[in-house]
Amino acid sequence: MSLHEGDLIDGTRASELVSACRTTVGDQVRSVTYFTPDEFRQLYLRSDLDSDADLSGFVEHESLGFQANTAYRGSELGDYEYTIRVFENGFLCRITTADEGVFLTTDGLTLRDFDEVATAVGSILEEE
Repeated sequence: MSLHEGDLIDGTRASELVSACRTTVGDQVRSVTYFTPDEFRQLYLRSDLDSDADLSGFVEHESLGFQANTAYRGSELGDYEYTIRVFENGFLCRITTADEGVFLTTDGLTLRDFDEVATAVGSILEEE
């Protein structure tokens, strides 16, 4: 898993993803990271946060989410939509398709906020 600064994601699409997160969640967004099974790129980091987080560890773990799209297929729970992780100082929300994903970290949010951001990001990811 490696950080990618170049053409991993088109600049317009990256801006759309950040805008979708910031529009639905506002100033509660801490960071936005786009990832594929092999690479990642942090698209946004709130100015009051340090940029020293080990993103490769986060991305490596969140990449397991690509399997969630098929692992739960046919379940009585319905189709997989997104994952929320709760931490002492915030939340992580992961939205994936079969081969790309976004995770955002946030301050406190409601379940409705997570639904809205997952819907907004998911619609952008599915455009391709």
